[in-house]
Amino acid sequence: MADDAGFETRAIHAGQAADAATGAVVPPIYQVSTYLQDAVGESRGGHDYSRTINPTRTALEACMAALEGATRGFAFASGMAACDTVLRALCRPGGHVVIPDDAYGGTFRLVDKVLAPWGLEHTAVRLADLEKVAAAIHPGRTSLVWVETPTNPMLRIADIAAIAELAHGAGALLVVDSTFATPYLQQPLSLGADVVVHSTTKYLGGHSDVVGGAAVTSNDEVASALAMHQNSMGAVAGPFDAWLVLRGIRTLAVRMERHCDNAEALVEVLEAHPRVLEINYPGLSSNPGYDVAKRQMRRFGGMVSFRVDGGREGAIAVCNAARLFTLGESLGGVESLIEHPAAMTHQSVAGSALEVPEDLVRLSVGIESIDDLREDLARALSRG
Repeated sequence: MADDAGFETRAIHAGQAADAATGAVVPPIYQVSTYLQDAVGESRGGHDYSRTINPTRTALEACMAALEGATRGFAFASGMAACDTVLRALCRPGGHVVIPDDAYGGTFRLVDKVLAPWGLEHTAVRLADLEKVAAAIHPGRTSLVWVETPTNPMLRIADIAAIAELAHGAGALLVVDSTFATPYLQQPLSLGADVVVHSTTKYLGGHSDVVGGAAVTSNDEVASALAMHQNSMGAVAGPFDAWLVLRGIRTLAVRMERHCDNAEALVEVLEAHPRVLEINYPGLSSNPGYDVAKRQMRRFGGMVSFRVDGGREGAIAVCNAARLFTLGESLGGVESLIEHPAAMTHQSVAGSALEVPEDLVRLSVGIESIDDLREDLARALSRG
């Protein structure tokens, strides 16, 4: 495969050469814990124990690195395992991180409930306000700035290049959670990020049948730290999970185009409905992050959130009234999902500065027939 191969080609071929023994075009599942060594200290290709190295996981890590234009990739047992490993590898007790003021609830819980007692301080800021970001960074003490863009669930956009400049100017690293955008829609390393993390459970796996995470980087020092912590902490992706994510990645490009098409069409339904008070979607020209999103994203993604009249009860009623949209947490699968963030994915931020609106509904728009999705969303809004 040529070094300048297109995204779709890399998704299908990077790290996935035909099996040398059989010619199988799909990487085998190396469901193994240990390996034969030819003599003491003489393993085959470094293969000694599967927590440290597994060929199926290696294939996924190579593919993830290729998709992000990185030199190293690391696959984990979940998105949160990836986040935890990155934060512990790059921060120290007594250090400080900057996070979004609408970060994913699981990320906030990790930072606030797990790493704060460990000794890591954090400041939550609106990432779109660069003056506030700059003020929150403490030169010499802030280890990293943690960016989500688009954010979950408010779909706010952060200017990756501008924040990278602020972070690096203060001696801090920039980590971007690009789960919503995927490598197909956004390339944070090319904009100055040092590390990109993903929940591969979502769009990369794409079929709601696997839990996983990933981190990629082109910084050799960071890569060494991640490799050591990945092996030492042990929250690695299992071979079958790695194989499932690789299977999903092969169709990522075509799926993301359909996710984006359907999301844009449903935003039109929401714009026309009298019950909808506010729509959070970076593809709307009225969205405060539209210009930045247009500059740093290929398209605007398959996630939409909106506020409805009737408060908490109204939002829950809309969720319960949907039929084709599955009421459930997570996102990024081929099926469309609907949820109430305040009571579901973001319950962990209730009562904090990151609390989400009670009248908010979040959609993960799937790849079903758009006519069926339009009908179901309109019915849910009318009956909910």
